Amino acid sequence: MKLGLIAGNGRFPFLLLDAARAQGFAVVVAAIREEADPEINHRAACDDLITVHWISLGELSRLIEIFKKEGVSAAVMAGQVKHKQIFSSIRPDWRLAKLLLNLRTRNTDMLLGAVAKVLGDEGIELMSSTSFLEPLLAQEGLLTARAPNEEERKNINYGLAVARAVAGFDIGQTVVVAAQACVAVEAMEGTDAAIERAGRLMRSLEDVSAGAASTLERRLTIVKVAKPNQDMRFDVPVIGIETIETMVREGASCLSVEAGRTLLFDRDSLIERAGQAGIAIVATPRGY
Repeated sequence: MKLGLIAGNGRFPFLLLDAARAQGFAVVVAAIREEADPEINHRAACDDLITVHWISLGELSRLIEIFKKEGVSAAVMAGQVKHKQIFSSIRPDWRLAKLLLNLRTRNTDMLLGAVAKVLGDEGIELMSSTSFLEPLLAQEGLLTARAPNEEERKNINYGLAVARAVAGFDIGQTVVVAAQACVAVEAMEGTDAAIERAGRLMRSLEDVSAGAASTLERRLTIVKVAKPNQDMRFDVPVIGIETIETMVREGASCLSVEAGRTLLFDRDSLIERAGQAGIAIVATPRGY
């Protein structure tokens, strides 16, 4: 059986590609030119059962044409496509332009859900991107040697309420909290950029209050959740080593993710690096 892979940026497409090949699937990759790593060409050159086609954002008709020509009846999306790319850089073909005109709201869930329906109508089922990567889903409980302290647990409890409300509107899935105050909310820029923005804000507060008593604890807590009705076929919450490095740079000491609905890439290296930096990571159950 052939599996279609719509590849965005990051390591996600490579992990999924490896998992699919390990299960015996031939893989037809539709690599998004504006996002995907050219390294994927090397994978194809080393494996006769991997075929790569490069497409630009907006080429929905060509995507369908490629999958049909290759005999693909099931596909997965893997890898980020920056939200700002989707809504600013995209040059839609006639099929996608028609779809965009009929959207009730211009958010990623609505857009990708509509794309999934178009693919389904053409006989191409869009599968959950976690189907091949379930071992990478965060398991409930403490993931690092250090547990969140009392202040961090308060931040997590507050942050969960805010993050779930924000995620329900498909704005973002991450909030950054300090002393039970919301410092930053993720929007189109993505998780790491939101953490960086929070770090800049905290440094600006330090400059303003230099020499004076501060009422705001400087250590940041990051809270990331899935959407209330998360469609696991796309936009699945992901944490990688890059996020931990961003936390280190920006003075964040604690990370909360949602158990069973967040993928942890390079789990061992991620947890080791967090331990070296004194960062606590906990996976909270859905509805906690």
